[in-house]
This record gives sequence, structure tokens and C-alpha cells, in this order.
Amino acid sequence: MSTWLITGGAGFIGANLAHLIHRVRPDIRLVIVDKLTYAGNRRYIRHLIDNERVILEIVDIANELAIERIFTEYEPTGVFHLAAESHVDRSISGPRPFINTNIMGTFVLLEAARKFWVDRGIDGRFLHVSTDEVYGDLGPDDPAFTETTAYKPSSPYSASKAASDHLAAAWHRTYGLDVVITNCSNNFGPYQFPEKLIPLIIRNIRDGKPLPIYGDGSNVRDWLYVEDHACALLTAFEKGTPGGSYNIGTQNELTNLELVHLLCDITDKLRGTDNARELITFVEDRAGHDRRYAIDPTHTKNALGWTPAHSFEEALTSTVSWYLENLQPMWGM
Repeated sequence: MSTWLITGGAGFIGANLAHLIHRVRPDIRLVIVDKLTYAGNRRYIRHLIDNERVILEIVDIANELAIERIFTEYEPTGVFHLAAESHVDRSISGPRPFINTNIMGTFVLLEAARKFWVDRGIDGRFLHVSTDEVYGDLGPDDPAFTETTAYKPSSPYSASKAASDHLAAAWHRTYGLDVVITNCSNNFGPYQFPEKLIPLIIRNIRDGKPLPIYGDGSNVRDWLYVEDHACALLTAFEKGTPGGSYNIGTQNELTNLELVHLLCDITDKLRGTDNARELITFVEDRAGHDRRYAIDPTHTKNALGWTPAHSFEEALTSTVSWYLENLQPMWGM
């Protein structure tokens, strides 16, 4: 039985990926490496870690000795690197954890993989999961980001992710490490910590609290259902070209205000109410707020044969329903 590591596997995207791999690859043992910070939650994977094929290691990825022990003990042939500090607002108020986890943590993992695989002649693959925010922002009529778009990060978060992308690419070119890099648009779906926009709006509607929208709500994001993203990651891991880069998105561009309107209407329908839009409140825009993100997934679809399995409307409705049912038992909120 082969072993794969998932860093950040008790986080939002990582937990969804872990559930997918456990379901569709019974020949794989998973080692979930997670520090269990505020955004990592043992409850996300509680049904998995009761299984002998899934092991949880509570480890900081920047801890070199701990990561080297994990490689030696479990002898993985694959790494899905998702562990990251990812909240832009937190990166503005306190950037140090983003530098430590996103840059130094990625360095530690790449070095462990190089020593364990390249130096010993072992075949292994390192999938580095990143974000569209490394590209900066777009004007309203600019073409969407492609794999050749120049990097121009705006926030400490996106700058730290850009640095980690460059490290991953350099370890491939310099050391021959089998690295694949993916950059995704904004994710939504189950297990996302409720400080992020979609679960925050759903929670506030439920509680009758204001729905805060930065600026005038005209910032545009491209929305990707997390289960479709997980499938794309597994596909990129299994089919991607060494050194290849793949943008993952579904071309669901919405302004923040449009998205909040949809969330209000869906939540009202599910709860039998009709007043959620009255809670919308515009707040001062955050520093360095990118105006628009958009992913062009053409290369990923053509090269890997991946397409999303869910419609945006169905996935968003399912997501709202999930949070209405799980906010209290999952986070005590």
C-alpha cells in the first residue's frame, strides 16, 4: 500500500481532498499532517482517522526534524501540500505566521522530499497547491489569468504564496524534484472556517447580524466548489507533467454584492424567511483589496481532461444548507 501525505489535511480544502482520496483510492494510506490551528479541526476528519488507512500527525510543517521523521517513518511517495495561512485580513494585521508557514514550511517540505526521493533515487511527486491571488488583480475587461500570467501579489498572504510557488518551481528545475503546481480561484463548500465570506454571511443571516461587505461590493471573484477542486487536485497529481502548472477555476465570476444577494435569497428560501437582504452593511474597504480575480482553466481542461462536476447554483445551495445544519455542531457557533 502506497502512502501519500496531505499537509493541511484537517483544514478546509485538505479535509475535502482527504475524504475524496479515501473514498476513491482504497489502495492508498493517507498521513494527514496538520498543526491544528484555529482553521484546522479534528472534527473535519473524525470519520477518517478512525480508519487504519488514515493517520493524523499534529505537526508544524516548519518543524524540520518532525517533517524528516514523518518522511522516514511513513516513506511517502506523494505529497499534497495544502497547509497554509490563508486569510488576507489576518496577513495584513500580522504577517509573520504567513512567512513562517507559507514560505519556511514549504522550504522544509521541499527539502525533505528532495532528500528522501531525489537523493535516494525514489520516485515521488510533490503537488504544491496555491492561489490565483499570486497574480494580483485584473481590470474589468482584462483577460483571465493563465499559467503564463506574471506574478504581482498585493497582500502579505499572496506574496508569501507567490514565494512558495517560486520555491517549488526552483526545486524542480534545480534538483529535479517532481513538482506540479496548481493555482485555484476562491473555494466554497463544507468545512470552511466561518471567518471566510460565504460561511460568515450564512451565519450572520441566521443570527440576524449585519452582513459586512467591503467598499461598494464591486470586487469580483471567480468561485470554485471545493469538491470539484479536490477532484482537480487528484487529477493533476496523477496526470500532470513534472514541472507543470495548472490553473483551476470554473469561470463563475460574481461581484461580492451579487454573491451576497444570492446567499441571502437561498438562505431565505431554505428558512422560509424574506428579509436577509435588509442586513447588508457596507464597511470600509481593506488595504490593498484586489478588484478582480478570474481564472482561465482552458489549459487544465485540455491537458488533464478535468471539468467541474457540479453546477454553481446547485453547489451554492448545497453549501448554504450544510452550514445551516453544521455551524453549531462543528464550531459551536
